[in-house]
Amino acid sequence: MERKEMSDFFNLYRHGFIRAAVCIPELKVADTLFNAEMTIRLAREAAAKHAVLALFPELGLSAYSNEDLFHQDALLKGVLKAIDHVARETSSLNMIIVVGAPLQVDSRLFNCGIVLHRGRIPGVSVKSYLPNYREFYEGRQFSPAEEALSRTISLCSQEGIPFGADLIFDVANIRHFRFFVEMCEDVWVPIPPSCFAAMAGATVIGNLSASNVTIGKSEYRQSLTANQSARCLAAYLYAAAGPGESTTDLAWDGHAMIYENGNLLAESERFAGRSQIIHADLDLDRLAQDRMRQTSFGRNARTHRDALLKFRRVALEIDPVEGRLLLDREYPRFPYIPSDPAKRDQRCYEAYNIQVHGLAQRLKSSGIDKVVIGVSGGLDSTHALIVAVRTMDLLNLPRSHVLAYTMPGFATSEKTHANALRLMKALGVEVNEIDIRPSCTQMIKDIGHPCAEGKTVYDITFENIQAGERTSHLFRIANLRNALVVGTGDLSELALGWCTYGVGDHMSHYNVNASVPKTLIQYLIRWVARSVQFSPDESEILLDILETEISPELIPGQTASGPSQMTESIVGPYELQDFHNFYTTRFGYLPTKIAFMAYCAWRDRAKGRWPDVPEAKRRDYTIGEIRHWLEVYLYRFFKTSQFKRSCVPNGPKVGSGGSLSPRGDYRAPSDSEATVWLDDLKDVPEKDEE
Repeated sequence: MERKEMSDFFNLYRHGFIRAAVCIPELKVADTLFNAEMTIRLAREAAAKHAVLALFPELGLSAYSNEDLFHQDALLKGVLKAIDHVARETSSLNMIIVVGAPLQVDSRLFNCGIVLHRGRIPGVSVKSYLPNYREFYEGRQFSPAEEALSRTISLCSQEGIPFGADLIFDVANIRHFRFFVEMCEDVWVPIPPSCFAAMAGATVIGNLSASNVTIGKSEYRQSLTANQSARCLAAYLYAAAGPGESTTDLAWDGHAMIYENGNLLAESERFAGRSQIIHADLDLDRLAQDRMRQTSFGRNARTHRDALLKFRRVALEIDPVEGRLLLDREYPRFPYIPSDPAKRDQRCYEAYNIQVHGLAQRLKSSGIDKVVIGVSGGLDSTHALIVAVRTMDLLNLPRSHVLAYTMPGFATSEKTHANALRLMKALGVEVNEIDIRPSCTQMIKDIGHPCAEGKTVYDITFENIQAGERTSHLFRIANLRNALVVGTGDLSELALGWCTYGVGDHMSHYNVNASVPKTLIQYLIRWVARSVQFSPDESEILLDILETEISPELIPGQTASGPSQMTESIVGPYELQDFHNFYTTRFGYLPTKIAFMAYCAWRDRAKGRWPDVPEAKRRDYTIGEIRHWLEVYLYRFFKTSQFKRSCVPNGPKVGSGGSLSPRGDYRAPSDSEATVWLDDLKDVPEKDEE
């Protein structure tokens, strides 16, 4: 079947997303017409929100709590009429609908999920595991899927409808959109059917449930569905019965959830006493990427190959969803930094201690008890310094074993120089200062640089002479004093190639910041300050350093008070480039998708949550600005910088966003082109259509 591609840049369906809905209708026991009408109403509401999949609760057209009424022909006849009515009344909706109903097939009664699309029934899924314990007696009324004799059935004047627990529905014109339906108890067994369906290719799992509520059960449902979505690397939609079910001996809370690979995207209000719909935008590309990268997923599928080959594929298509449709899903502006304060503190605590314990192990294993570190008064060296100090505390070594050197150059500002000295003295490390200007001046003369003749030529050579001189001093000091050089460069700089190769800030004996992005370093320092990991005075100095403009301080400015060279004016805003880097390296997304996500996240500073960023420093970006800086990122990352990353020093991996070490997360050729990424970027508009 030829695939019809989705269009429109400002449309989520263009970028590997789909919008799904879980509907919890109010119902009446055994009133199939009423239940059908409520189903139709909610389906229309979901379609109006541009959802292409809507899931309803188990046995929703009849109600779950009918007990022996399921054996009444009048009820079963009413169910057939209800299915036909829903199919006809939703035939104009560009949506797949899954409703629950009892069906009599082969003289047996089955608990079924009826898949509806454009007035047709592409297939009927059947419940595999029937609970028959405690308050459940499904085995009294229903038969499990394995007892079905027919693989196809006739229903609502349609012949040859696939029937069984082995159906995967493949939406042919939406990449990676393959869904599977299971019911309630199916996910409560040790190996749910959805495990096999996921290995067979299903990326979206729908669970039609009638789960009654008892104290604490909701938490168990959450854990169950979250874990199943993570285990299957899938989206998991869960719909539990809501208002209207009989309360003879049970109660119902209408619990609906949507998870994606363990992450909660949407959840209903429990005990609402009314009909509800929840929506979520599912990232199918992410699921496909995770499965491709996690090779053990494929190996597990190979183990169960015979079972997986038994699944039947049912093909269908969704008409393209046209027009402007941005994400309802909130992607954080700062993917490395949680907006929730408690989670952010926990993230900082873990990252800081990973760095400290990594350095401690390197010192213990090498038999060296001193470190040398260059302290500029900027963010990176500040954080590396406080990591080194805490490492000495951990190892019960004096802080004077941190040999700290500030090395002012031609463009060092008064503020950074003063902050470096203040911080070193406050922390109790060995304080040293080396003026590198004389040795840099000598090198300028030795190599015949124009500055030697008094010319104002502040080129890359001029810059790297200073960066290299600092590192050269540090290594020779380390030799002299039997110490290790602690690196300060961060993940963001490595991604953008913003480091001086070899004898420069690129190199060290151990780099504690190697996998920490620039945006996270700022929060790590703030966390150390606010949690008073050292002293109030030291915290004050750290907070002052956080206000310093990011600059390599290699080009002299007009005044001594501030830097002339602003890094972010060259390589781009770190907050935006960290966003680009995360989704490029962690998920391998297309540049067009990353630009769309960045636009949804950054287009309006008044929308969405911020991780403790002062109002005055909150920025937004147009699609044109995003396109420009993403082009800078792609060119620098893929074309010009890998050779620097191919030989980086050791350093601990900190977060799931990955490191760029060739011994860790990222292995790439040093000689590659950025052509395919830049070609895709051409599809990103330069202006918003609004």
